Amino acid sequence: MVSGLLTRFAPKSRNAAKPTAGDRLVYAVGDVHGRLDLLEPLIRQIAADVLDVGPARRPVLVFVGDYVDRGLESKGVIDRILALRAEAAFEVRTLKGNHEEAMISFLNDAAAGPEWCEYGGAQTLASYGVAQPKLRGDAAEWERTREEFGRLIPASHLAFLSSLELILTIGDYAFVHAGLRPGLSIEDQDAHDLMWIRDVFLNERRPFEKVVVHGHTPEEEPYIGPSRIGIDTGAYATGVLTAVRLAGEERTILQSKASRLG
Repeated sequence: MVSGLLTRFAPKSRNAAKPTAGDRLVYAVGDVHGRLDLLEPLIRQIAADVLDVGPARRPVLVFVGDYVDRGLESKGVIDRILALRAEAAFEVRTLKGNHEEAMISFLNDAAAGPEWCEYGGAQTLASYGVAQPKLRGDAAEWERTREEFGRLIPASHLAFLSSLELILTIGDYAFVHAGLRPGLSIEDQDAHDLMWIRDVFLNERRPFEKVVVHGHTPEEEPYIGPSRIGIDTGAYATGVLTAVRLAGEERTILQSKASRLG
Protein backbone atom coordinates (compact mmCIF):
# COMPACT_ATOMS: atom_id res chain seq x y z
CA MET A 1 0.00 0.00 0.00
CA VAL A 2 1.07 3.56 -0.63
CA SER A 3 0.17 6.66 1.32
CA GLY A 4 0.46 10.32 0.32
CA LEU A 5 2.04 13.28 2.05
CA LEU A 6 2.00 16.95 1.17
CA THR A 7 4.17 19.40 3.08
CA ARG A 8 4.76 23.11 2.59
CA PHE A 9 8.27 24.50 2.98
CA ALA A 10 8.94 28.21 3.30
CA PRO A 11 11.59 29.13 0.73
CA LYS A 12 14.95 30.14 2.18
CA SER A 13 16.74 32.89 0.34
CA ARG A 14 19.46 35.38 1.05
CA ASN A 15 17.95 37.75 -1.47
CA ALA A 16 14.98 40.06 -1.08
CA ALA A 17 13.65 38.86 -4.43
CA LYS A 18 12.58 35.24 -3.96
CA PRO A 19 13.02 32.78 -6.83
CA THR A 20 9.96 32.12 -8.93
CA ALA A 21 8.88 29.81 -11.73
CA GLY A 22 7.23 32.77 -13.40
CA ASP A 23 3.73 32.11 -14.69
CA ARG A 24 4.23 28.34 -14.92
CA LEU A 25 3.05 25.74 -12.46
CA VAL A 26 5.89 23.21 -12.29
CA TYR A 27 6.16 19.78 -10.69
CA ALA A 28 9.56 18.09 -10.56
CA VAL A 29 9.80 14.38 -9.70
CA GLY A 30 12.88 12.83 -8.14
CA ASP A 31 14.69 9.60 -9.01
CA VAL A 32 12.10 6.84 -9.59
CA HIS A 33 14.48 3.89 -10.09
CA GLY A 34 11.89 1.39 -11.26
CA ARG A 35 9.39 2.09 -8.45
CA LEU A 36 6.24 2.22 -10.53
CA ASP A 37 4.29 1.39 -7.37
CA LEU A 38 5.35 4.79 -5.99
CA LEU A 39 5.15 6.73 -9.23
CA GLU A 40 1.49 5.92 -9.89
CA PRO A 41 0.13 7.39 -6.63
CA LEU A 42 2.45 10.37 -6.90
CA ILE A 43 1.06 11.14 -10.35
CA ARG A 44 -2.46 10.92 -8.90
CA GLN A 45 -1.47 13.36 -6.16
CA ILE A 46 -0.04 15.76 -8.69
CA ALA A 47 -3.14 15.54 -10.89
CA ALA A 48 -5.37 16.28 -7.89
CA ASP A 49 -3.13 19.17 -6.88
CA VAL A 50 -3.41 20.67 -10.36
CA LEU A 51 -7.19 20.67 -10.00
CA ASP A 52 -6.87 22.49 -6.67
CA VAL A 53 -4.47 25.10 -8.03
CA GLY A 54 -6.33 25.64 -11.31
CA PRO A 55 -3.44 27.03 -13.37
CA ALA A 56 -4.15 29.25 -16.36
CA ARG A 57 -1.58 27.37 -18.48
CA ARG A 58 -0.84 23.68 -18.87
CA PRO A 59 1.44 22.65 -15.97
CA VAL A 60 4.96 21.39 -16.54
CA LEU A 61 5.92 17.95 -15.23
CA VAL A 62 9.70 17.50 -15.03
CA PHE A 63 11.39 14.17 -14.34
CA VAL A 64 15.00 14.66 -13.22
CA GLY A 65 16.27 11.28 -14.45
CA ASP A 66 17.13 7.80 -13.15
CA TYR A 67 13.91 6.11 -14.22
CA VAL A 68 15.60 2.72 -14.44
CA ASP A 69 17.68 0.28 -12.35
CA ARG A 70 17.40 -1.09 -8.81
CA GLY A 71 13.60 -1.19 -8.62
CA LEU A 72 11.63 -3.98 -10.27
CA GLU A 73 9.65 -2.07 -12.90
CA SER A 74 12.00 0.02 -15.02
CA LYS A 75 10.14 -0.88 -18.20
CA GLY A 76 6.83 0.01 -16.57
CA VAL A 77 8.14 3.39 -15.43
CA ILE A 78 9.17 4.34 -18.96
CA ASP A 79 5.82 3.11 -20.29
CA ARG A 80 4.03 5.32 -17.75
CA ILE A 81 6.03 8.41 -18.63
CA LEU A 82 5.37 7.82 -22.33
CA ALA A 83 1.66 7.54 -21.53
CA LEU A 84 1.82 10.87 -19.69
CA ARG A 85 3.33 12.46 -22.77
CA ALA A 86 0.50 11.09 -24.91
CA GLU A 87 -2.22 12.26 -22.51
CA ALA A 88 -1.12 15.90 -22.92
CA ALA A 89 -2.43 16.97 -19.50
CA PHE A 90 1.11 18.13 -18.72
CA GLU A 91 4.02 19.47 -20.65
CA VAL A 92 6.27 16.52 -19.81
CA ARG A 93 10.03 17.14 -19.78
CA THR A 94 12.43 14.30 -19.12
CA LEU A 95 16.06 14.69 -18.09
CA LYS A 96 18.88 12.19 -18.49
CA GLY A 97 20.35 10.56 -15.41
CA ASN A 98 23.55 8.60 -14.99
CA HIS A 99 21.58 5.35 -14.92
CA GLU A 100 20.06 6.06 -18.34
CA GLU A 101 23.57 6.80 -19.59
CA ALA A 102 24.72 3.41 -18.26
CA MET A 103 21.78 1.65 -19.88
CA ILE A 104 22.54 3.27 -23.23
CA SER A 105 26.21 2.33 -22.85
CA PHE A 106 25.29 -1.34 -22.50
CA LEU A 107 22.98 -1.20 -25.51
CA ASN A 108 25.98 0.04 -27.49
CA ASP A 109 28.74 -2.04 -25.91
CA ALA A 110 28.41 -5.35 -24.07
CA ALA A 111 31.58 -4.59 -22.10
CA ALA A 112 29.58 -2.04 -20.09
CA GLY A 113 27.22 -4.74 -18.83
CA PRO A 114 28.98 -6.11 -15.75
CA GLU A 115 29.47 -2.73 -14.10
CA TRP A 116 25.94 -1.58 -15.02
CA CYS A 117 24.39 -4.71 -13.54
CA GLU A 118 26.31 -4.25 -10.29
CA TYR A 119 24.40 -1.06 -9.53
CA GLY A 120 20.92 -1.91 -10.74
CA GLY A 121 21.05 -2.90 -14.37
CA ALA A 122 20.18 -6.52 -13.61
CA GLN A 123 16.73 -5.43 -12.40
CA THR A 124 16.25 -3.36 -15.56
CA LEU A 125 17.13 -6.32 -17.76
CA ALA A 126 14.69 -8.50 -15.83
CA SER A 127 11.88 -5.97 -16.35
CA TYR A 128 12.32 -6.49 -20.10
CA GLY A 129 12.45 -10.28 -19.72
CA VAL A 130 16.23 -10.58 -20.08
CA ALA A 131 18.43 -12.58 -17.69
CA GLN A 132 21.80 -11.29 -16.51
CA PRO A 133 24.76 -13.53 -17.45
CA LYS A 134 25.94 -15.67 -14.55
CA LEU A 135 29.64 -15.00 -15.05
CA ARG A 136 31.03 -11.47 -15.03
CA GLY A 137 33.92 -12.42 -17.31
CA ASP A 138 31.92 -14.30 -19.98
CA ALA A 139 32.23 -11.78 -22.80
CA ALA A 140 30.36 -13.91 -25.32
CA GLU A 141 27.38 -14.28 -22.98
CA TRP A 142 27.29 -10.55 -22.29
CA GLU A 143 27.21 -9.92 -26.03
CA ARG A 144 24.31 -12.36 -26.43
CA THR A 145 22.52 -10.59 -23.59
CA ARG A 146 23.08 -7.20 -25.19
CA GLU A 147 21.69 -8.47 -28.50
CA GLU A 148 18.65 -9.99 -26.79
CA PHE A 149 18.03 -6.77 -24.90
CA GLY A 150 18.27 -4.80 -28.14
CA ARG A 151 15.64 -7.07 -29.72
CA LEU A 152 13.21 -6.87 -26.79
CA ILE A 153 13.36 -3.19 -25.86
CA PRO A 154 10.56 -1.33 -27.68
CA ALA A 155 11.48 1.22 -30.32
CA SER A 156 9.51 3.80 -28.31
CA HIS A 157 11.85 3.23 -25.36
CA LEU A 158 14.92 3.68 -27.52
CA ALA A 159 13.43 6.92 -28.84
CA PHE A 160 12.70 7.98 -25.27
CA LEU A 161 16.30 7.39 -24.21
CA SER A 162 17.63 9.34 -27.18
CA SER A 163 15.29 12.27 -26.46
CA LEU A 164 16.37 12.90 -22.86
CA GLU A 165 17.52 16.42 -22.01
CA LEU A 166 20.51 17.33 -19.88
CA ILE A 167 19.19 20.57 -18.40
CA LEU A 168 16.01 22.62 -18.40
CA THR A 169 15.48 26.18 -17.17
CA ILE A 170 12.14 27.69 -16.18
CA GLY A 171 12.01 31.09 -14.55
CA ASP A 172 14.59 31.28 -11.77
CA TYR A 173 15.09 27.49 -11.68
CA ALA A 174 17.43 25.10 -13.47
CA PHE A 175 16.45 21.43 -13.51
CA VAL A 176 19.20 18.86 -13.87
CA HIS A 177 19.87 15.32 -12.74
CA ALA A 178 22.96 15.69 -10.55
CA GLY A 179 23.97 19.34 -10.27
CA LEU A 180 26.16 22.08 -11.69
CA ARG A 181 29.89 22.70 -11.64
CA PRO A 182 30.53 25.84 -9.54
CA GLY A 183 32.14 28.72 -11.37
CA LEU A 184 30.75 27.80 -14.80
CA SER A 185 27.77 29.32 -16.54
CA ILE A 186 24.84 27.08 -17.38
CA GLU A 187 25.85 27.20 -21.04
CA ASP A 188 29.37 25.96 -20.22
CA GLN A 189 28.39 22.99 -18.05
CA ASP A 190 29.81 19.59 -18.97
CA ALA A 191 27.39 16.75 -19.75
CA HIS A 192 29.19 14.35 -17.41
CA ASP A 193 28.88 16.79 -14.50
CA LEU A 194 25.19 17.30 -15.16
CA MET A 195 24.62 13.56 -14.71
CA TRP A 196 27.28 12.61 -12.15
CA ILE A 197 28.55 15.51 -10.03
CA ARG A 198 28.13 15.31 -6.26
CA ASP A 199 30.36 16.79 -3.55
CA VAL A 200 31.75 19.78 -5.44
CA PHE A 201 28.19 20.85 -6.22
CA LEU A 202 26.60 19.93 -2.90
CA ASN A 203 29.30 21.69 -0.85
CA GLU A 204 29.15 24.94 -2.82
CA ARG A 205 27.83 27.81 -0.71
CA ARG A 206 27.78 30.53 -3.32
CA PRO A 207 24.58 30.93 -5.36
CA PHE A 208 24.33 29.63 -8.90
CA GLU A 209 22.75 31.52 -11.79
CA LYS A 210 19.48 29.83 -10.92
CA VAL A 211 18.19 27.69 -8.07
CA VAL A 212 19.10 24.12 -9.01
CA VAL A 213 16.44 21.41 -8.72
CA HIS A 214 18.13 18.01 -8.80
CA GLY A 215 18.15 14.36 -7.84
CA HIS A 216 21.08 11.88 -7.95
CA THR A 217 22.18 12.15 -4.31
CA PRO A 218 19.72 10.42 -1.95
CA GLU A 219 18.84 12.23 1.26
CA GLU A 220 16.50 11.17 4.06
CA GLU A 221 14.41 14.29 3.56
CA PRO A 222 14.03 16.60 0.56
CA TYR A 223 16.45 19.49 0.83
CA ILE A 224 15.30 23.05 0.18
CA GLY A 225 17.96 25.72 0.48
CA PRO A 226 18.80 29.08 -1.05
CA SER A 227 20.70 27.67 -4.02
CA ARG A 228 19.39 24.13 -4.55
CA ILE A 229 16.42 21.81 -4.04
CA GLY A 230 17.29 18.11 -3.72
CA ILE A 231 14.39 15.72 -4.37
CA ASP A 232 16.04 12.29 -4.42
CA THR A 233 14.82 10.48 -1.30
CA GLY A 234 16.15 7.07 -2.37
CA ALA A 235 12.81 5.66 -3.51
CA TYR A 236 14.20 2.26 -4.48
CA ALA A 237 15.43 1.64 -0.91
CA THR A 238 13.28 3.88 1.31
CA GLY A 239 9.92 3.52 -0.38
CA VAL A 240 9.58 7.33 -0.52
CA LEU A 241 9.27 9.11 -3.86
CA THR A 242 9.39 12.90 -3.76
CA ALA A 243 8.26 15.74 -6.00
CA VAL A 244 8.37 19.50 -5.54
CA ARG A 245 5.69 21.85 -6.78
CA LEU A 246 6.87 25.34 -7.78
CA ALA A 247 4.11 27.91 -8.03
CA GLY A 248 5.18 31.52 -8.02
CA GLU A 249 7.42 31.91 -4.95
CA GLU A 250 5.91 28.89 -3.18
CA ARG A 251 7.63 25.50 -2.93
CA THR A 252 5.54 22.53 -1.88
CA ILE A 253 6.69 18.94 -1.34
CA LEU A 254 4.53 16.01 -2.43
CA GLN A 255 5.45 12.41 -1.62
CA SER A 256 4.18 8.89 -2.06
CA LYS A 257 5.24 6.42 0.60
CA ALA A 258 5.11 2.63 0.61
CA SER A 259 3.42 1.35 3.75
CA ARG A 260 5.22 -1.44 5.56
CA LEU A 261 2.75 -3.92 6.98
CA GLY A 262 3.39 -6.69 9.47
